[in-house]
Amino acid sequence: MLKLTFCLRRSPSLSLEEFQDYWLNKHGPLVRTLQPVLGMTRYVQLHRLRGDLADGMRRARRAPEPYDGVAELWWQSEETWRTASRNPEAREANRLLLEDEAKFIDLANSPLWLNREETIYDDMSRLSP
Repeated sequence: MLKLTFCLRRSPSLSLEEFQDYWLNKHGPLVRTLQPVLGMTRYVQLHRLRGDLADGMRRARRAPEPYDGVAELWWQSEETWRTASRNPEAREANRLLLEDEAKFIDLANSPLWLNREETIYDDMSRLSP
C-alpha cells in the first residue's frame, strides 16, 4: 500500500466549522467522483475536534497548535499511483482537486507526503461486537 498524508490548515478566512463543512460536504464528494480515474482505494478525512481532549497534553509538551484536519489517501501500490499520475485524465482530476483545495485550505502551510505504514500494534479485533 502507498499512502498520501495531507495535514491541513484551513484558509484564514474560514472558521473551523466552515472549513470542515466544505471539506466534508463539497470536497469529499468531488474526491469520490474522481476516485476511479485517480486509482485510489481509500480516502479518509480526520476532522479536528474543537477544544479537544489533547489540549492539556499539547501544553505540557509545548507542542504547536494542531492541524485542522488530516486527509489520508491510499493506492494499492506505488505502481498504481505512478500509472494513474501518467494518465491525462488523472492529471486533469488533480488540477480540479487543487483548484478546489485552494478555496478552503492554506496550501502553503499544509504539508503532504507519500508514505507506507509500519504497523507496530494492531488489535482491531477488539472493536468487533
